[in-house]
Amino acid sequence: MRALAIAATGMSAQQQNIEVISNNIANINTTAFKRSRAEFTDLLYQAERLQGVSNRGRDAIVPQGSQTGLGVRLAAIRSLEMQGPLSQTGNSYDLAINGSGWFQITGPNNEILYSRSGSYSTNANSQLVTVDGYLLSPTITIPNNAVSVSVSQSGLVTAVIAGQTAPQQLGQLTTATFPNDAGLEALGGNLFRETAASGTPVVGVPGDIGYGVIAQGYVESSNVDPVKELVSMISAQRAFELNSKVIQTVDDMAGTITKGIR
Repeated sequence: MRALAIAATGMSAQQQNIEVISNNIANINTTAFKRSRAEFTDLLYQAERLQGVSNRGRDAIVPQGSQTGLGVRLAAIRSLEMQGPLSQTGNSYDLAINGSGWFQITGPNNEILYSRSGSYSTNANSQLVTVDGYLLSPTITIPNNAVSVSVSQSGLVTAVIAGQTAPQQLGQLTTATFPNDAGLEALGGNLFRETAASGTPVVGVPGDIGYGVIAQGYVESSNVDPVKELVSMISAQRAFELNSKVIQTVDDMAGTITKGIR
């Protein structure tokens, strides 16, 4: 019976849906994490009778055909790029983008990667790096005798040096925007890579038109809403149970047929 295969695709789809939801919940406290949503599409249809054809060669046209759907499949896992709330940390090296844009990170093999996470520290060379030790690009080096470091909303980095009154400019941060943020390839570790789907990055100065501003002493929190995830999880569970009930019902029907033949 086709119903067995159809219900099996439904159970598989809801299992994948639960996996997406579980990843959202697992990253509820991950800095700058963006929740994902599973999107589904129906499978091919088997036509028993086509619509719009003549009825047995006569002039009458069949108004509605008979098409049987063959189930469902996962079409995409869409990343929802809504900004998460900004959380104050008090750490002068923590930066958040309030608005559009991505930090540029120099990854392995000097590849430029992108991140919304702004939790930075200094390495042994006094350069700003991510929690995994990757350099922030453009590279910012903090003098060892710096008393304080300031980052303006436009990304201008300055420091007050011991024994000096005027702040010293250390560099200018830039951010990148993409035509399609959801098309970026997630690499883990809050890092993303440019793809053909994301489009080419456009680098600009924070605060310019189309670019968010920098908030020093803040980090962007995850945009996961635990209440929504709980509701989605319950809905997926119920859908999985309904599909399993279909399989059980079809199995009972097949058992009835078998008993009748005997």
